[in-house]
Amino acid sequence: MRGLILFLRARRAPLAMGTSVFVLVVLWVLWERSSDSPQAGLQMVVLSILLLVSALTMTLSGPDDELDETGAVPWPVRRAVHLLIVVVLVGGLMLITQLTGTRFGPMSLVLRDTAGLLGLSALSAAVIGTARAWFVPLGWTMAAVIFPRSDTLLSRVLTWQAQDPASTAAAVTATVLALTGLIAYTVMGPARGAPAEATAQ
Repeated sequence: MRGLILFLRARRAPLAMGTSVFVLVVLWVLWERSSDSPQAGLQMVVLSILLLVSALTMTLSGPDDELDETGAVPWPVRRAVHLLIVVVLVGGLMLITQLTGTRFGPMSLVLRDTAGLLGLSALSAAVIGTARAWFVPLGWTMAAVIFPRSDTLLSRVLTWQAQDPASTAAAVTATVLALTGLIAYTVMGPARGAPAEATAQ
């Protein structure tokens, strides 16, 4: 148990969880006060998922990434479980809103976008490092939400985050990103950086 607590602290898990809860509460209050609809709009739901995933992305590396290669520890398994836990946490937080007067969903959209955005974040962490891993999901998602969408296959793929939950193209895109990020992060881990740089994240 002590080892788990130290691991969570090293990965800044308490800070990430606290930030996630705070962000969701703020967005929930904003929608509850500004809209008569009990169901949060699509853009608000997508933005919420993006911010929650971005906050939890900081846990994908520790103060010294080189430590991930030391000791007889099954790091690939730990990394895969870590990503799965993040998906459950985001899904769980969004699911709690279903019990209130202002709901963030549907859950099919939440799970699709959470898996896809986390996969993209994990892939970015493996390639460019955890400190910058949130850049790509943020830029792509904001563009998908802001710019007009057409009904072409390319448009549905490029704007998968903001597509209807029933969109097959969006589901396939999210699945590909989730699997690619899972494989890249579990096999390679976060891109190596100097301990001082990792601590400053």
